[in-house]
Amino acid sequence: MFFLSSTNENFLYRNKEVDRLKKLKSEHGKVQLGNITVDMVLGGMTGLLWETSLLDPDEGIRFRGLSIPECQKVLPAAEPGGEPFPEGLLWLLLTGKYEMVRALQRFSVERLLSPGFRFGCPFSANHVYKTIDALIVTAHPMTQFATGVMALQVQSEIQKAYEKGIHKSKLWEPTYEDSMSLIAQVLLVAAYVYRRMYKNGATISKDDSLDYGANFAHMLGFSNPDMHELMRLYVTIHSDHEGGNVSAHTGHLVVPGFGHGVLRKTDPRYTCQREFAMKHLPEDPLFKLVSKLYDVVPPILTELGKVNLSSTLLFYLPVSHETSIESSYALPSDEPVKNPWPNVDAHSGVLLNYYDLTEARYYTVLFGVSRALGICSQLIWDRALGLPQEKPKSVTME
Repeated sequence: MFFLSSTNENFLYRNKEVDRLKKLKSEHGKVQLGNITVDMVLGGMTGLLWETSLLDPDEGIRFRGLSIPECQKVLPAAEPGGEPFPEGLLWLLLTGKYEMVRALQRFSVERLLSPGFRFGCPFSANHVYKTIDALIVTAHPMTQFATGVMALQVQSEIQKAYEKGIHKSKLWEPTYEDSMSLIAQVLLVAAYVYRRMYKNGATISKDDSLDYGANFAHMLGFSNPDMHELMRLYVTIHSDHEGGNVSAHTGHLVVPGFGHGVLRKTDPRYTCQREFAMKHLPEDPLFKLVSKLYDVVPPILTELGKVNLSSTLLFYLPVSHETSIESSYALPSDEPVKNPWPNVDAHSGVLLNYYDLTEARYYTVLFGVSRALGICSQLIWDRALGLPQEKPKSVTME
């Protein structure tokens, strides 16, 4: 056990965090955080301890207090001004530190994380791949990906430790080992699914000279260095999004496009993708279209107010003898739109399509690979801090 070892004062602060949590509970456990309203119940309850990230309504997601632009400045990259290595972001999520990795190269970051993180936790390819192959090849990519991930469970260190009667206070150690193994191996599973579905099953071996994001792109079949940079960016910015959203919260126990449930300005994940496009594909027609939408759509949404979907009117506007445009209009509402600005999903597809990753059904798998970093990081801290299982009390409309 290398990371968070009790013999390594540079990496261990688990005990300090446990003491901090105990002090918080003993001194402020009875402090009222707010009143529960019917709107809060109907809209989804708030109040969840999640250390690795926090969604700021003005600045967007912050990873251990750092905004996305700040992460791009301080985390290691393949080249000056390049996109962060996902390994560096994972180190930040796990430890809350970035000073130690700022000047380090990728291999050093991986050694800090775990001796076996460099895809050094091989699984039985036959057993995992055969499990996936039991599904028809046309099964949804996420179904195949989830099946492969579930098949990895047979090598779980947590299961072995639990069967031996491990004490609750020690559960975080096998949780860490399993999390590092899972983060490393989801790339192999995801790449296998992609090649099986779209490339006639011709798989590509991992390249140990490449970092996490670049290796993912490589195993999918993309050799363009810019695509490697895009995958570093994609995995980094999608890694965590505080604890209340569905994907992250699943580990602790939205409609894409314009608007966001919390943010009140343009999603910084959208902004960094826009900056990537301006740097690497400024003349791409789809990017130009997205840029135009960025200028045109928010004022329209603001003027219309919230859309009454039941009043949607469809009509056809003739353009030529051969084509027509189907337009969807909705009657405006008196309720204003709180945030008409684009979120991350309004841009991702344009970048992926530009580099020929055009299989839109597969995009949820890309997201699943990315989110593994955040979910596993918080899961380790859940176990390290001994947080209880969530048991919210439900109510009826009566």
